[in-house]
Amino acid sequence: MDLISACRQGLAGVAAQPASLPGALFLAGLAGSLVHCVGMCGPFVLGQVMADAEKGTAGSYGEWQRLAGAALVPYHFGRLTTYTALGAAAGAATALFTATPTFAWLSSVLLLIAAALMLLQAFGLAVGTMSPLTAGLTRLAGPLSSSQGPAARYALGVVLGFLPCGLLYGALAAAAGTASASEGALAMAAFALGTVPALIAVGWGGLIARRRLHDVARWIAAPLLLANAALMLALAIGRL
Repeated sequence: MDLISACRQGLAGVAAQPASLPGALFLAGLAGSLVHCVGMCGPFVLGQVMADAEKGTAGSYGEWQRLAGAALVPYHFGRLTTYTALGAAAGAATALFTATPTFAWLSSVLLLIAAALMLLQAFGLAVGTMSPLTAGLTRLAGPLSSSQGPAARYALGVVLGFLPCGLLYGALAAAAGTASASEGALAMAAFALGTVPALIAVGWGGLIARRRLHDVARWIAAPLLLANAALMLALAIGRL
């Protein structure tokens, strides 16, 4: 019982820190991108990198240009825009209930949903990836993925930011639990930034990087997602 109490107090202490939720969602994005984003968004990243490689000749498209292009800054900025806007909307929506007696319960339920979805993702159980919305967004994103202009790539990032998945749902539920547009936006911005490194690695390393990241995910992603689920649970308990 002493060990359980110590763990509970430790989680409560971490959850009480102001940066706990953005930090947790950053790690969730980092871990989840290894098991999910590289598979779902990886083809769109590779499509953009291949389009850049095909437009240049051997003499004009050197290693530096390849690495810089693979960073795909406009695309990632588009995803950041969508995630931040969704977080702001989620936080603003629940802010309407802050003065009601049920707010603590509502906030706790949202954080419990986030914890449950993180658990599902940790055990490799995808949610919402085969919905009609996914098919529609994929068709819309297809032509944009081969475009070379920064505006088109920014638009591609904005579109793909709406792709439904359990990881995104969990992050949004946690952002909604803040009951604040600014805090929800900050939490989702941190989540978006967490997904960037794995996708940049795919852009740099191609299919080989995708396979290696998948192997690494078995050892890193699940523990990080489980830790995030535990923190979401601690936050939910703290709201009560």
